[in-house]
Amino acid sequence: MTSPLTAPASDGRWTPRLWGTLLVLCAAMFLDALDVSMVGVALPSIGSDLHLSTSTLQWIVSGYILGYGGLLLLGGRTADLLGRRQVFLVALGVFALASLLGGLVDSGPLLIASRFIKGLSAAFTAPAGLSIITTTFPEGPLRNRALSIYTTCAATGFSMGLVLSGLLTEASWRLTMLLPAPIALLALAAGLRLLPHSERERDHKGYDIPGAVLGTASMLLLVFTVVQAPGAGWASARTLLSFLAVAALLTVFVLVERRSPGPLIRLGVLRSGNQIRAQLGAMAFFGSYVGFQFLVTLYMQSLLGWSALHTALAFLPAGALVAVSSTKVGAIVDRFGTQRLIAAGFALMAVGYALFLRVDLDPAYAAVILPSMLLIGAACALVFPSLNIQATNGVEDHEQGMVSGLLNTSVQVGGAIFLAVVTAVVTAHTSPDATPQAVLDSYRPGLVVVTGIALAGLLITLTGLRPRTADRRSIVVTGSAAREPKAEAERVAVGD
Repeated sequence: MTSPLTAPASDGRWTPRLWGTLLVLCAAMFLDALDVSMVGVALPSIGSDLHLSTSTLQWIVSGYILGYGGLLLLGGRTADLLGRRQVFLVALGVFALASLLGGLVDSGPLLIASRFIKGLSAAFTAPAGLSIITTTFPEGPLRNRALSIYTTCAATGFSMGLVLSGLLTEASWRLTMLLPAPIALLALAAGLRLLPHSERERDHKGYDIPGAVLGTASMLLLVFTVVQAPGAGWASARTLLSFLAVAALLTVFVLVERRSPGPLIRLGVLRSGNQIRAQLGAMAFFGSYVGFQFLVTLYMQSLLGWSALHTALAFLPAGALVAVSSTKVGAIVDRFGTQRLIAAGFALMAVGYALFLRVDLDPAYAAVILPSMLLIGAACALVFPSLNIQATNGVEDHEQGMVSGLLNTSVQVGGAIFLAVVTAVVTAHTSPDATPQAVLDSYRPGLVVVTGIALAGLLITLTGLRPRTADRRSIVVTGSAAREPKAEAERVAVGD
């Protein structure tokens, strides 16, 4: 329910308190992305200081992914049931404390534990924050503008994290762990004053404890299996049995949700074609980008010998383009709809990835690398806000947290799965001849896979395009409480 203190004015203008609310939520999204990008550059220094093996270092990254990806479904539904404001603020406080812990510990297991706790807290702040926006800003141009700014903070945080990590690691890797703490505490203090009070869902039909246990267990096991598969072997008995266990857990989860009076995920929401396309598009979008970043980082640092800071600056044009375009994307969505923007974005992304296939051992930054980064930056500016708008459009307020958690789960699972696939492809093409050219040749099949993932996202999106005459039909997710006021039917269908 929208608070009168934060509701937009009758003429659509945003009050200072409304801006403050959005900035608090953007700060949490910024921190999530900042934290993910900063830790990668700091790993060599962490390993050297704490005397950690490569396999242990992997879990500093994987621990965060495990907590984040495994608990998003539970985090989203918890925000609906217990109150979005309360869940967001408590999780943000835990994030700040875990950041302090991560910067002060002197052992690998404690550092991994702090990363898992940070991922767990982000699994609650992300869907709660997104659902606060979608229940505060009315569906249409105001929400589109808010979401475009909100999602832009993720790209900005990711880009800044790459640069800041290069600078901070020169002094101490601990600074990369500690930096999010004061920002989170400031956001928490502001959130206590600015975030609208949200009511708990009072007419729900009980707490779906079996569904919460099964959903969380299946997502944790899925992410764990995918993260471990490249090392254990995709065809190993351990990996196959683990995937079989995931399938069994998900089957039981679906059966429980179909019979539960108050399910963790109302399966009817997935009867909407636009919702399915948004979820699959999120997987393809983030999965392709994570795979691309992984390969490009290896290319720049391992083959070209660039420093961490030099590599971060090479990625910076993409993030800068997203940040500059943040205030414009909402208006473009209002005019063309999300499906067309997502399709255009995936097309630009595929071209950018394919262009990078031209790189060689003599880098041509202006001719190859920079155009690729700009195309990918433009694609991110179009796709990410549009996916968030499409997934949350037409969903009742009491289910916004659920849908937000589902979307973020698709993002994380897509990233984990496709990164593992790209890694496996590169490994399979690695030659015993470790010459620089042979190493570069092993990267190219991975880039082809990344390009293919983006093209798959484009094809999925194209199935939802409709003639312009159908563009003004409203989209209401199947099964939501009926609400099709006349004004809604006259809006541009954000899902079209």
